[in-house]
Amino acid sequence: MYGEVDITASAEELSRLAGAVATGEGWLSSTASPGTNALAGAEVKGTSGPGVLIHLDRERQILVISGDSAGRAMLADNLRGMASAEDGGHLHIDYFPGHFYLAEGSLPLVVNSPHGGMPAR
Repeated sequence: MYGEVDITASAEELSRLAGAVATGEGWLSSTASPGTNALAGAEVKGTSGPGVLIHLDRERQILVISGDSAGRAMLADNLRGMASAEDGGHLHIDYFPGHFYLAEGSLPLVVNSPHGGMPAR
């Protein structure tokens, strides 16, 4: 079972994911090495919400991101922020009661900077 999903991607790939999240539709495939526990890709679907639900489709081994446009816009902004950050680091996106855009039951994400490691500052 996945405790959290670790997303490591180039700035371009994170930007594409952010664009799909913002529009509410899209499919992005993963370039994971064969034989690893990595996901095959991510699918984005616009729904009426409330909020954004991030879950795993175990049968297809894909991350599914669905939700209302307001919640998806906030998640997309976070993803764009990591894509455009000029230093290292990572972003934790975890549900907690009262979260402003994640729906209960969402898997936690760790989005890694394309520059890796910890921030230079």
